[in-house]
Amino acid sequence: MASFTGIRAFASRLGTNNGFSAVGRNFATATGERKTTKLRNMLKSSELEFIMEAHNGLSAKIVEEAGFKGIWGSGLSISAQLGVRDNNEASWTQVLDVMEFMSDNTTIPILLDADTGYGNFNNARRLVKKLEQRQVAGLCIEDKLFPKTNSFIGGESQPLANIEEFCGKIRAIKDTQQDPDFVVVARVEAFIAGWGLGEAVKRAEAYRKAGADAVLIHSKKADSSDIDSFMKEWANRHPVVIVPTKYPTIPVSHFHNIGVKLVIWANHNLRASVKAMQDTTRKIFQERSIATVEKEIVSVNEVFRLQNVDELKDAEKKYLPKTEAIKKQ
Repeated sequence: MASFTGIRAFASRLGTNNGFSAVGRNFATATGERKTTKLRNMLKSSELEFIMEAHNGLSAKIVEEAGFKGIWGSGLSISAQLGVRDNNEASWTQVLDVMEFMSDNTTIPILLDADTGYGNFNNARRLVKKLEQRQVAGLCIEDKLFPKTNSFIGGESQPLANIEEFCGKIRAIKDTQQDPDFVVVARVEAFIAGWGLGEAVKRAEAYRKAGADAVLIHSKKADSSDIDSFMKEWANRHPVVIVPTKYPTIPVSHFHNIGVKLVIWANHNLRASVKAMQDTTRKIFQERSIATVEKEIVSVNEVFRLQNVDELKDAEKKYLPKTEAIKKQ
């Protein structure tokens, strides 16, 4: 059997267009297109694109089966499913482990919510190496200080990162990435911190010049006025990503009309699963029975399907010896 080193050397001679990047694992999907390329193309699309939150391998597969083109690896959701706060209490390697399960279980691109990059430029450039090895298509870093606090918890009291320091972090990531299509999104927290439009535009422009592939403009207002004012001033000079968690009633057609490229549904699978588990657990506790909840939940066979049990059955037939052959020995 050929060694991994030999395969890698062979792939190197063929070139990365065959779906094997310099980091060794970024294989093209069944469509012949790398996950990174898929995500980058979403930012270039003439249509408004959407990605959906997931927080483990199972939820990631559900997102793909629903028809979404991409996945948001939410920092809030990943930390919550680990039972800790969204304050970098989960280590970056623990987040990386979750991302590996998510990537292995899907064929669509994942954009990781990488908080502040888990430290300075050196931490961030090590992170991008590890993400590329796991076929994660991109990361989003925010211009706050490590350890971060969720933007919806006392946002105005949270200090922002120095612009030059954050630009250095972006440059370090771009210099480190091996796949040219790996996507870096710079998240601007100026509106969250109460700094206003001028600061938001200044920071976004600095991050664009530093090499960010898109900017994410974050707002906690119940309307889209922050986004509207930014998009007018920004004048489509670079792709813009938004997270409308706090302004859910604004029609997505409005975002398309003002030039937004990508919308992130950021935490809804987590919140839906919490509600479902609370209701189911409470009902079983109160009724001391599982009889009434059976019709409200998926079957065990559906869980098996999501786990791809049939593939293992087929593999066992192919690779395991027949029972009779074992007995005759």
